[in-house]
Amino acid sequence: MVFSSIIFLFLFLPAVLTLYYCSPRRIRNLILLLTSLFFYAWGEPVYIVIMLVSTVTDYYFGLLLDKPGLSPVKRKCVVALSIVVNLTLLSYFKYADFIIENVNGLFGTHIPLTELPLPIGISFYTFQSMSYIIDVYRGTVKAQRNWIDFGAYVSLFPQLVAGPIVQYNTIAHQLNNRSESIELFAEGIRRFTIGLSKKVLLANNIGLLWDIISSSQPESLPMFTAWLGIIAFAFQIYFDFSGYSDMAIGLGLMFGFRFNENFNKPYSSQSITDFWRRWHISLGSWFREYVYIPLGGNRNGLLKQSRNILIVWLLTGFWHGASWNFILWGMYFGVILMFEKWWGLKLLAALPRWVRHAYAIVLILIGWVLFAFETPTLIVGYLSAMAGFNNQPLWNAETGYFVYTNAVLLVVLVIASLPKKQAFKANKLSLYHLVWYGFIFLLSVAYLVDATFNPFLYFRF
Repeated sequence: MVFSSIIFLFLFLPAVLTLYYCSPRRIRNLILLLTSLFFYAWGEPVYIVIMLVSTVTDYYFGLLLDKPGLSPVKRKCVVALSIVVNLTLLSYFKYADFIIENVNGLFGTHIPLTELPLPIGISFYTFQSMSYIIDVYRGTVKAQRNWIDFGAYVSLFPQLVAGPIVQYNTIAHQLNNRSESIELFAEGIRRFTIGLSKKVLLANNIGLLWDIISSSQPESLPMFTAWLGIIAFAFQIYFDFSGYSDMAIGLGLMFGFRFNENFNKPYSSQSITDFWRRWHISLGSWFREYVYIPLGGNRNGLLKQSRNILIVWLLTGFWHGASWNFILWGMYFGVILMFEKWWGLKLLAALPRWVRHAYAIVLILIGWVLFAFETPTLIVGYLSAMAGFNNQPLWNAETGYFVYTNAVLLVVLVIASLPKKQAFKANKLSLYHLVWYGFIFLLSVAYLVDATFNPFLYFRF
């Protein structure tokens, strides 16, 4: 079940909200736990077992870590065992076939593939559960002794399958002390509607252009068409993923939860460092908190800082998928961030604003090529087309057709990507806002009625 589906919008969500608000406060977390498990089991009932194993294991490991008198050595063993269990589950279902394929290719063996489908959201809920164990080990939070509350945290359906990654220390207090209100509920509806429109009206439509261009052979693409294609993909993945995050944050508000933001107008960045402070903020925060800082962070000189950056970005790329192109994509940004750490940011500071912005956008778009294509042949071919090295004209009639038929959409996408003043206040719901958000909700639903199944891009991670 996805947020942008008729069954979610008009059956599941109204039923859950009704059940939640008609129930006594003391059992609302139980309602969230049961409905979240139902939500997850809707598409993959078998894989709910994996999430339950991870949840139950970390619940008991957390209690063990909080046990008085447990020696430091035993505490380290407990947290290490928890991490091993979580990463083993993640690795088996996400990376086993990738490892087997590479072993077979390298050594000429014939180990059979598992061919298991990837459980939706496993990368997200695994990282959430690990953050809990690490926080308990560090003593920054107390172990959650109520298994219903802990289960609700891990399985909470608004952000279960594609984030934001909610660190336990940011939500622990809210599990039992959140306050629902009409104002929060109204803001939640507004935020959800914005996310729905981003996904249905913007991401899905510009994705059609990317599908056409990316299905062509790169050696046949004019340079302008190649650039138009990767710009379309950049908009698609941004409005798809940020749309999901907006919907998740909006749903959280409807139930009284305040999740941290996951995007902050990333395409307005003036450096790659700035971009990664604005894009998928929850993932960057997780790696900074639980990998980069424990490795030494910014301490001990530039050489070790650079090592730490490369390790984090190798892992970031691998987190996104079991494919060499994701590893290459991660290392690409790792090297750029390392360069900016050394002296690149100082150099950029001396340049005009528009040059800094152009620098960031070009490098981001090149990065999306590495992200979008799995094979070296397609990556090199598409980059060659963007550089004009494929002996094709700058543009052709098809390029003009693409621009003409998508001009209005592209203008809307650019405007929607730029920072703007927040004109809406949750406690000031005017007739204009009701009409406007009602209109874009109905328009989004109208698109959904005739649309084919189109899941969020980050579901596959």
